[in-house]
Amino acid sequence: MSAHTRTRGLMSAQANGNVIASLNEAFTEFKRKQGGEVSGMQAAIDKLNSDMVALRIGGAGSPDDVQVNSAAYREAQQFVASYMRTGRVAPNAAMSTDSNPDGGYTVDRVLSDKIARKTFDASPLARLARRETITVGDAFEEPIDVGDIGAEWVGERQSRPALDTTSLKMLSVPVPEIYTTQTVTQRLLDDSKFDIAGWMNSKIADKFSRSEGAAFVSGDGINKPRGFLTYDTSTAADSARDWWTMQHINTGVSGAFATASTSASPADALFNTVYSLRTPYRSNARWLMNLATAGIVRKFKDPDGAFIWGDARQGQPASLCGFPVELDEEMPDIGADSLSIAFGDFEQAYIVVDKPGIRLLRDPYTAKPHVLFYAYRRIGGGLQNGEAVKLVRFGTA
Repeated sequence: MSAHTRTRGLMSAQANGNVIASLNEAFTEFKRKQGGEVSGMQAAIDKLNSDMVALRIGGAGSPDDVQVNSAAYREAQQFVASYMRTGRVAPNAAMSTDSNPDGGYTVDRVLSDKIARKTFDASPLARLARRETITVGDAFEEPIDVGDIGAEWVGERQSRPALDTTSLKMLSVPVPEIYTTQTVTQRLLDDSKFDIAGWMNSKIADKFSRSEGAAFVSGDGINKPRGFLTYDTSTAADSARDWWTMQHINTGVSGAFATASTSASPADALFNTVYSLRTPYRSNARWLMNLATAGIVRKFKDPDGAFIWGDARQGQPASLCGFPVELDEEMPDIGADSLSIAFGDFEQAYIVVDKPGIRLLRDPYTAKPHVLFYAYRRIGGGLQNGEAVKLVRFGTA
């Protein structure tokens, strides 16, 4: 090989090496900038999530909360919509513009500027329960004083023997994760006149809320909150039961209320339930049942012929035996041995623990030309006081 050829080869290799070095440097700089941008976006989302904790996305929140936090809420919606559309700061198939059911309807300029949405019922238990928010760790733990201490009257010279001391139990509520992945084409995000991003964000929050509500009532506690209806129940009085065992009151008939007679009323089980709840829990007590059950109870009368159900009026909820009624479609229908009605102070009975906000990740790279939206939330729940709630059981003793 001539010296000229060797020199040209060395120059070519050096040039290639310079190109590769430049590409590596450029790629490193790209990753640094992208990483900074993604970190900035997530930090901004986390900040807005924290600002919206009072709104109780997927949980509690009063109209006053919404009014006070409306500015933060609007800012969050605008930010999330922009982030979902541009990336800056499906379960089965992608939404797209060329398939009407999958999203194409939203690009037509002659349509209404709103998207009709199916309305779902959300469980009120998330609003009624005690709420705790944690920022670190994967569980909430709290000691509970469940015992009583001894105290005895004595004379001046009597001995003072040792007496009973109190005992503690540990409440532990893990915080599992719920997620969804939705797929949308970038063209749909760019071209649709509708706020596709805002609409999807609302759908995600609504779905999470309903899933959480169902779990608070009947969740098995495996990778989800444990519902209060899954705990043990007993006919034993408060002093004779385990702390996390609830008392149930039987109707005396399998799958139904008792039949009215001269000596009995179908409402007897309801009044028995009211008077089985001790005074400390009564001031904030309310009923929980679904609409079908309420439709049956609404017809009951007392011995004087007056309805025991009071209709809602002037912003006040309906009442039963003098206590407010909350309708929860997650409560089971009446059936054999079903626990279809609950009564008590749910703030003392049940606890919801969450990490604030819904986290959102936007992935425009994995499935181009689709943009994948991955959203998740951490939330748990469990019974914290089995004495604070009573259950009506549609069964015999």
